Amino acid sequence: MGWLAAIIVGGLAGWLAEKFMKSNMGLLMNIILGIIGAIVFNFIFGSLLGLYAAGASFSIGYLVAGFIGACILIFVVRAVRGRA
Repeated sequence: MGWLAAIIVGGLAGWLAEKFMKSNMGLLMNIILGIIGAIVFNFIFGSLLGLYAAGASFSIGYLVAGFIGACILIFVVRAVRGRA
């Protein structure tokens, strides 16, 4: 996926995760969460279950992977903050 497409899809996935998890973050954090979320999803689910988000350009697979991964990251951050 190209950088521009990754930023757009990452931002959209991060924004969707932000709304779903009811967190309050800015645009830059949404983009970062979406991109890193897709990486986390592909690493965890690819290693364990053999599921990968495939596609060469904008794809629903990357959007779903980014959304799920971003939700996982928001959950982990909340868990760590709650213990601190």
